[in-house]
Amino acid sequence: MIAIGEASRQSGAGIETIRYYEREGIVPKPARASNNRRLYSEHDVGRLRFLKRCRELGFPLANARALLDLSEDDGEDCQSVKEMAELHISNVRNKIEELRRLEAALDELTANCDSGNASCPMLSQLRTALGN
Repeated sequence: MIAIGEASRQSGAGIETIRYYEREGIVPKPARASNNRRLYSEHDVGRLRFLKRCRELGFPLANARALLDLSEDDGEDCQSVKEMAELHISNVRNKIEELRRLEAALDELTANCDSGNASCPMLSQLRTALGN
């Protein structure tokens, strides 16, 4: 059994993140030592690593929790996992498209910035969008 700092180090999850997961019931509250300090098992650290990896892949916390629950279920529901992952992939692709549109808009707005005008073309365009 290890303390929260070591659980944080081994899992890569921050101490405040671990406490948040406990408060929200995402992971069970750990055992306590006689001095009331949290004590984590290897299994607890594994859960934290699992959640950390899900979050690194961009899964919303609710989905990460659902995936954790599915991973601990004896009858792992691979179809549910696949559906969740496919929806997440679709959301990621939509975000990429939004970022590409944002990039193009910023490229267009900044294209004239090198002209040395006293009046900034980008600010003029932004003011026009505001109706000023």
